[in-house]
Amino acid sequence: MEGNIFDIKRFALHDGPGIRTTLFMTGCPLNCLWCHNPESRVLYSENGGKNRKVSSSYVIEELKKDLVFFEESGGGVTFSGGEPLSQPDFLNIVIREMKNYSIHTAIDTTGYAERSVIDDILPYTDLFLYDLKVMDPERHKQFTGVDNKKILDNLKFIFGKNVTVRIRFPFIPGYNDDKENISEMIKFLKDLTDSPIIDLLPYHRFGISKYRKLKIDSSTEFLSPPSDDRIQEVVEMLKINGIEAGIGG
Repeated sequence: MEGNIFDIKRFALHDGPGIRTTLFMTGCPLNCLWCHNPESRVLYSENGGKNRKVSSSYVIEELKKDLVFFEESGGGVTFSGGEPLSQPDFLNIVIREMKNYSIHTAIDTTGYAERSVIDDILPYTDLFLYDLKVMDPERHKQFTGVDNKKILDNLKFIFGKNVTVRIRFPFIPGYNDDKENISEMIKFLKDLTDSPIIDLLPYHRFGISKYRKLKIDSSTEFLSPPSDDRIQEVVEMLKINGIEAGIGG
């Protein structure tokens, strides 16, 4: 089985517990205006992108090289992208093999996938790092290219299973940082669980150079990161409503 990836990042510390290796898989059904991994959208031959086609056996051997670090730190492998669920067959082969070696697995996902894809990977997934971006379906479609019904339905489904979920909230000034959106997100999460956990991911400008290198237009070229005061304000808003909130993660 072959799949498409654009990076393997070793010694990652923010994609789940412990020391991790993150596999960045190509392709995503969303087209978020603030995407910080635009290289996931292009082929190797286009504009200097790093994307490449690899075999599942190659990826498995590369990930197994870090087994000693996983064992000593309580870490593991995180599947990211792009959207890892957009390559379900390839993902299935690799994630199953990770569990054969008792490696902790995490999937960093938009949640935009068919339910059958979620069903197939659930038994082999220890942690979902699940993005919630915009709660209003029309605004979600405006900013990401798709509405959020499938995303919210899949999140409800996953919360009903025996798997750990951490919500990731990409905090983008002018797009989803308004009080209404955050209040709707709080209500939705509290209807799902008594103890939701959110990692606030403030917008940064690290991806701008990638857009320029790949000659892709970016609508966030002149967008500034949120201030520390605004970040703390939102964190406090979440905590007041009984939601454990952190920055990064």
